[in-house]
Amino acid sequence: MARRSFLRYAGAGLAAAGMLGAAACHKANPVVATGLDIGIGDTGILNYAYALEQLEAAFYIQVVATPYSGITATETARLTDIRDHEVAHREFLKATLGTSQAIPALTPDFSSINFGTRASVLAAAQAFEDLGVQAYNGAGFLIESGIYLGIAGKIVSVEARHASYIRDLITPGSFGDTTILDVNGMDQSKTIAQVLPIANTFLKTKVNASNFGYVAS
Repeated sequence: MARRSFLRYAGAGLAAAGMLGAAACHKANPVVATGLDIGIGDTGILNYAYALEQLEAAFYIQVVATPYSGITATETARLTDIRDHEVAHREFLKATLGTSQAIPALTPDFSSINFGTRASVLAAAQAFEDLGVQAYNGAGFLIESGIYLGIAGKIVSVEARHASYIRDLITPGSFGDTTILDVNGMDQSKTIAQVLPIANTFLKTKVNASNFGYVAS
């Protein structure tokens, strides 16, 4: 019920705001070069977020479907919660973009992750969550719509909660250490050109952002 309410809110709120209006309504390119291009403007940024949320959702779906050896009941419950959050984010962004604007569903490549061991799964989870926070932080200034910026802020705050939990599972008390926070106590950020090469290592179909300075090689 919570997820249905969330998606109803997305549809109603964004429709009322005239989402994907003429100023930001740019269809994402079909397959170009070696991958899918996310498009331009706010549509491109939403597709960028949608690609990352697809990746995270697929990862946690696999984690919950094939639990690692020794997983506790608490870990199962919390990782299932994270899975549900990521799926909700994915579906929210898909609904926001609409079928004419959203990039297609992406096929993940998790061959480098051993889903049978706790260390491998949590290391991958930490990498995905930290990258997600850094990606939203790095792309926020590119968003023109105040509504979309507000949505991104709400999503990245949840991603940061995930990142803190995963870090504490690995090393208790490491939720906000100096490897992810700068001297001002702020989360680090990464540009689109820094994030997509990392994300693409876990995707069979590569994602391009030619209008934001990155094309997969």
